[in-house]
Amino acid sequence: MQFVDLAAQYAAHKHAIDTAIADVLQHGRFIMGPEVGRLEEELCAFTGARHTIGCSSGTDALLMIMMAEGVGPGDAVFVPSFTFTATAEVPLLLGATPVFVDVDEDSFNMDVDDLERSIAAVMAEGRLRVRGILATDLFGLPADYARIDALAEAHGLTVWADAAQSMGAADGARRVGVLSRATATSFFPAKPLGCYGDGGAVFTDDDALADVMRSIRAHGKGGEKYDIQRVGLNARLDTIQAAVLLAKLPHFADEIKARESVAQAYDARLGNAVKTPARREGTQSAWAQYTIRLPADRRDATAAAMKEKGVPSAVYYPMPMHLQTAYKRLGAGPGSLPISEKLAGEVLSLPMHPYLSESEIDQVCDAVLQAL
Repeated sequence: MQFVDLAAQYAAHKHAIDTAIADVLQHGRFIMGPEVGRLEEELCAFTGARHTIGCSSGTDALLMIMMAEGVGPGDAVFVPSFTFTATAEVPLLLGATPVFVDVDEDSFNMDVDDLERSIAAVMAEGRLRVRGILATDLFGLPADYARIDALAEAHGLTVWADAAQSMGAADGARRVGVLSRATATSFFPAKPLGCYGDGGAVFTDDDALADVMRSIRAHGKGGEKYDIQRVGLNARLDTIQAAVLLAKLPHFADEIKARESVAQAYDARLGNAVKTPARREGTQSAWAQYTIRLPADRRDATAAAMKEKGVPSAVYYPMPMHLQTAYKRLGAGPGSLPISEKLAGEVLSLPMHPYLSESEIDQVCDAVLQAL
């Protein structure tokens, strides 16, 4: 059994993917070829965003946003501690300071009450400017942007979305891509919408911001190749990756529905034995991961017992960022963000992809229940 079965997805869409790649090999425009523009148009239609800027990775998508917004030294950017390193890495690359915030025990996303306390503490200290909030949609569930936006407005902060795991998710009638001023996503192969290498995109409704990010994506150029108007990046999207995504995109909405069906099947089988993922009314998760919680002293043994039965699992994330070597100088040490620290010892992600069969779902659930 595969944790994420990319081979099954390829088999389902083989003809369309092979044809799309062959077309690129034929025309030979391998960087920012015509498929990139077509993909951007179709992603705008899918998300409802006014602009899509395809780029080389989800991390570069975050970096493009922060560069375009002028984030830099002296700025405080509030980030959840329980997430992937890129969320804190990007502000640091620009000389800004990530301020780690605890997460909600049920949703795994940023705890807005702790966010409010963190903003107040930074403002009281007076050393940094409170600049923005980078919210992560962990495991595919959109953060509580309504509450985050209200808090940001009260303090004059900007809200950006790290939607690396939540492409295809929605809050009410609004899909990820329009839930904040600018949204970054990743097309890493294992993501809900993945290519066959690295890739990413930024979504925004702001015309001026979009123009600046398009410039940054290509070394900061203006109207001509050597008219460099600002410091930029080499963050262009490969045409073959765009072609793969174009072949997959017509099936993506159905795949999100299939992921939801898998999640509901897990809920029904496991809900009385383990802590299953929370839902927030009116939201749709992209289910990048289906993550259960187990007692910390049972988690690793359960994973080992599952592996013996041929069922893979994964731990995202075994250590919150404020305790990691690269970032601990910025945090307040063990015990400072208790929920992030607690979750790091309890979470276990189960196989999740749209092509899990009923028998495979039963195999996963049986393995978990027998291990317990």
